[in-house]
Order: sequence, then structure tokens, then C-alpha cells
Amino acid sequence: MDMIFSFLSSALPSAWSSKASAVAEAIPDSSIHGARVSYPKESVPALYPNEKVGERVTSYAEENSSALPSHIVNYHDMIQKSQPKTANYMIHMSEAQALVFIAKTVGAKRVLEVGVYVGLSMLAWSHAVGPDGKVTGLEFDPHFAAMAEKSFSDHGVENADVIVGDALETLATLTPSEPYDIIFIDAQKSGYPLYLDTILKRSQPGIPNRLLRPGGLIIGDNVLRCGFVADDSTDNPWRNFDFGKHRPQYWKSQDVMSLKEFNAGVAGSARLENWLCPLWDGVNISRLLD
Repeated sequence: MDMIFSFLSSALPSAWSSKASAVAEAIPDSSIHGARVSYPKESVPALYPNEKVGERVTSYAEENSSALPSHIVNYHDMIQKSQPKTANYMIHMSEAQALVFIAKTVGAKRVLEVGVYVGLSMLAWSHAVGPDGKVTGLEFDPHFAAMAEKSFSDHGVENADVIVGDALETLATLTPSEPYDIIFIDAQKSGYPLYLDTILKRSQPGIPNRLLRPGGLIIGDNVLRCGFVADDSTDNPWRNFDFGKHRPQYWKSQDVMSLKEFNAGVAGSARLENWLCPLWDGVNISRLLD
């Protein structure tokens, strides 16, 4: 996640210029010290004119938002240094701030996380729900699950635990005594459609041990996948990124196709209303109506 956030920031100048050119006739322009500036119109995301401004505005936004506890920030920094090959699996700190704010806004006390990695986002959820709340995580990799559990122990977190196994299977076996207020999905992207289908089937009105309460939130992370879900053309600079030999031409991958299916499934469901947030790597926030 952090890697994606940084790459997109560095790509902003060219992306901003092309968007500015596309709407140049429709919106006013100015010249500041010789640099052309086109103002955003409606939903055209001109954002910021260069990487430096983007970084400063992002830092300003983080600093002027409710701060995360120091143990979460320090754990994030430690994982970035100690696990450089996989640290980008973590959510960005500004996204953690947003998720905590959302959880507190809806009064969430029970959160289910699908895909834990080393537990950073679970620490954020734990903080959000408070000591009388409960956070449950599903993680495929026993090593990552152990690291998450250790982080809970190290930081005195007693309201979070991890179930080890393939979430494509374990999600359907859960029988919570009370339904969850939020289900956060941040696992293998090819599984997103099945996660959504399972949550909806297991949250039908009137069934016992339903997964998600009426009005509860389903939050899917990384649903734009470097923008490929919306734009896999050569205009997208991520096509030039090396995702590894096991993922050639990633813009055509099953991950991207599955995320398109997930987003369409959310938008097309009569049982959900949603907002697909284009920040970070795309966050699809939906509310269960029944």
C-alpha cells in the first residue's frame, strides 16, 4: 500500500498534465512562475501539480487529523524497515486514520478483518473499537499471523485475535454470537467476489448468527489496483512497473478482473449502497441496508 501511494505521488505530474490538457478549454488556467496550472472542475482529479506539493499536502492532512496512538505509528515504521519486501501490504497511515474515524463514527464495536498480514490495521481497529470491543482477523499465512499476535501481546492489546486458514473457507464457517459492525477485506484480490457473496448470503435478514448487522459496513481495500480496474490503457504508468515474473502484464490479471467483478457486484446489489473512494489504491465502502 505504501509503495503504491509513493508511486502514484511520483506519477502525479504527468497524470496531472494530461488531465489538465483534456479539460483546458473548460476550466480557467493560470500561470504561476511560468508553470501552467489548471483548476479542477467537478470530479476531474487534477489534485496537485507535482510530487513535492502532493507530499506536503498529504503530510499536512495527516498532521491535522486525529492522531493515531504512537504504538501503531512505531509498529508501521518498524515493519517498513524489517520487512521491506512485503511492507507495502500494510495500509497507509492516512488510511488508518480514515478507518478509525469511520469506525468511531458508526459506533463500531465488532470488526472482522479478512487478510491480516502482520496486524497493523488490526491495531488500528482495536484502538477504534476500544477495550470493550472485539476485532477478529482471518489470515492465511501462519508466519504473518504469529507476527500479528506478537504485536498484540507486545502492545497490551487484549481485544484482537487471529484465525489461521484460507479465508475463502473460514469466512463461511464463522458463527458470531453478535453480527459484526464492519467487515474489512484486504486479502487476495481474486477472492473478493466470493468474500462479498459469502458476506451477503451469511447476512440475510432473520438468519441466526448472521455475519454483518443491518447498516453494517463492508470495506474493500485496493479495489482500483494501481488504477488498472478503471484504466488499463497505456496512459496508466503502472503498466511500466515490474510486478515480478509471476505477474506479467498485471493489468490483464485475474486480480484486476476479480476487482472489477467485486466493484460491479457492490454497485449492482439492491442490498447495498456504497461510495468508491479513489484515494490510496481505491477503497470501496458499502453499507448493508437489511
